[in-house]
Amino acid sequence: MRSRFTAFVLKLEDYLRASWHPSTRPAELVLDNSPDWASLHILKSEKNGDSGDVHFQAIYRLNPGWGYLEEHSQFVREKGRWYYLSGEPQEGVLKPGRNDPCPCGSGKKFKACCL
Repeated sequence: MRSRFTAFVLKLEDYLRASWHPSTRPAELVLDNSPDWASLHILKSEKNGDSGDVHFQAIYRLNPGWGYLEEHSQFVREKGRWYYLSGEPQEGVLKPGRNDPCPCGSGKKFKACCL
């Protein structure tokens, strides 16, 4: 999941398609209008043999403010390699408080960083 998030940040369409299972892979993937991704939080992950589930929240910048994409993703391992199968995404607006950690991932309080 972390490598796929990095690929979204860097807009590596070929890597994302290669790590997507052929049965659910889109015919085309264009990331030109992709958000400005800031951080990834893995909320839960489980592996059961050759299948896995990852629940994550990815934070991105909005003009102005912050948004998030939260998803329960399914993965499958074939020939030693993990592939993304599908997910149940939900998006929303993130409203951090002044004393909350900054969504950019700096480790600083929001009021001292990106407020």
